[in-house]
Amino acid sequence: MNPKTFGRNAIRVVAAAAVLGLSVSVGAGTAFGDKTPAANSSALPANDTPHPEKTTEAKPNTPCASSQPAGDVATVPTPQRVLGLEKAWQFSTGAGQTVAVIDTGVARNPRLANLAPGGDYVSTGDGTQDCDGHGTAVAGLIAASRVDGQGFAGVAPGAKIIGIRQTSNYFEVKGTGTDEQKIADNSVGNLNTLASAIRHAADLGATVINISEIFCSNSVPPDSNIGAAVQYAAVQKDVVVVVAAGNNDACKSVNPVLDPTDPTGDQWSRIIQYVSPARWDKYVLSVGSIDPATGSASKFTVPGPWVGVAAPGQDITSLDLNYAANSKYITTGLTHQGKMGSIEGTSFSSPYVAGLAALVRAKFPRLSAAEVIKRIEATAHAPAGGWDPYVGYGAIDPVAALTADVPTQLPPKQPFAAQSWRMPVPQPPKAPDNTARNVALIGTAVIAVLLILGYLASFPIRRRLGMHD
Repeated sequence: MNPKTFGRNAIRVVAAAAVLGLSVSVGAGTAFGDKTPAANSSALPANDTPHPEKTTEAKPNTPCASSQPAGDVATVPTPQRVLGLEKAWQFSTGAGQTVAVIDTGVARNPRLANLAPGGDYVSTGDGTQDCDGHGTAVAGLIAASRVDGQGFAGVAPGAKIIGIRQTSNYFEVKGTGTDEQKIADNSVGNLNTLASAIRHAADLGATVINISEIFCSNSVPPDSNIGAAVQYAAVQKDVVVVVAAGNNDACKSVNPVLDPTDPTGDQWSRIIQYVSPARWDKYVLSVGSIDPATGSASKFTVPGPWVGVAAPGQDITSLDLNYAANSKYITTGLTHQGKMGSIEGTSFSSPYVAGLAALVRAKFPRLSAAEVIKRIEATAHAPAGGWDPYVGYGAIDPVAALTADVPTQLPPKQPFAAQSWRMPVPQPPKAPDNTARNVALIGTAVIAVLLILGYLASFPIRRRLGMHD
C-alpha cells in the first residue's frame, strides 16, 4: 500500500487522516446501494503480541519529524476555548478512563504521566516511540495534563493513555530500497495490523479507542477484519471507538453532497469513496472537522453517510514529541522531510471527541458504549437540517454532553424531510372605524351653523338699537 504523508498536502505534514501508509485509492468502479454490512466475527484477528508483519527498518536519510514550538503558551488555544473545556472540567476530567491511541506511537512526555505502552506493529518498540509526532499530538489533545501558566490541556486530563504504534511514515520493510513498487507493497501499517491493534487495545482494557487513520477506496474495501475488530471492541468489550472521517487529500474522490431535489434520499446509494473504519457506522463514531473560528465544515473534511459529529480540526496546538529540547512541551507544527506544516485535519478532530467520550464515561459510568455515542450526538449543535454528511449531528458540546437530558431516540442520519404548508388566505381588512372623525366633523358643522345663525340673528337687534356699520 502506498504510504501517504501527513496532512492535507505535502506541506501540512501532521494532519495524518491520510493514515500514514493506509490511505490508498483502489478500484475504478462505483458501487451503489451498499450499506454497512454485518460484521463477520470469523474475520476477527487473534490477540497476538504486537509485532510487524515483516521485518522493518528506519528509512535511510529520513530523520524523524522536528517541531515548531508554540509561541504564547499562556493563551488558551481557540479550539479548546470554543469547546468550553474549563466549564466541562467542573463535571468530569475523565478520571478512571483509559483511551487507547492507535497511531504512530505516543512519545513519553511530562504532561502524559499516565501513559502506558500498548505495543508496536511498526518496529521493536513498545508503543511509546513516535518518530512522526502525529500520535503524540493526538494523545495530547485527549489527555495532556493541566499546567499552571499554560493555556493548553487535553480534553480529559484525568484519563490514562495507552500508546500503540501501528503505522509510520519513517519505516519500511527491510530491503525495500528505492524500488517504487516495493515501497508500495511493503509499507508499514495496513488493514491487517490496524485490525489487530483494535482487538489488542480492547483486550488491554481500553474504555475508549481513538483511530486517526483511514483507508480510502472507490469500491467496497477488503476490510472485513476491521469490521470484526470494531464490532468486537464496541459490542463485546463495550469500548467507544472514535475514528476520523478522513481528509480529501488522501481520499481523492469525494462523496456527493446532498441532492437538493431529494434531500432525504439514501445517502449510502451515492457513495463513490469508501472510508474505513468510518464506514462501519454501527460500531464507531466518525468525526468530521470544523473551523473553530467560524463553525463551518473544514474544506478538507470528507463527507459521508457515516459521519456522526464534528469537532475542531484547524488551528491546533498540542504536545511536542521533542519535549526534551523544548521546555514548553507544546507545538503548533511539525517539519516532515524538510517541510513545515500546521497541525490540522480530521485526525485532530477525532481526539477531541475521544476525550469527550472519556469525560462522559467518567461522569456516567453505567452508560454503554452505544449510549455514550448517542449522548455525544444528541447534545451536538445540529446543522440546519438536523444532520448533514459533513458534520453529522453537528459540533460537539462537552458541557451539554455532561449535563443535558437526551432523547431516547435520535433521528436517522439524514436531513429533516422537506415540509410544505399552505399559507392562509389573508382576510379582507375590516372597514375603518370613522366614528371619531364623523363626530368631529358633525360637531364642527353644528358649531359653524350655530355661529352663522347667531350672526344672522344679530341684524334686527342692531337696527332696533340704532347701531350702524
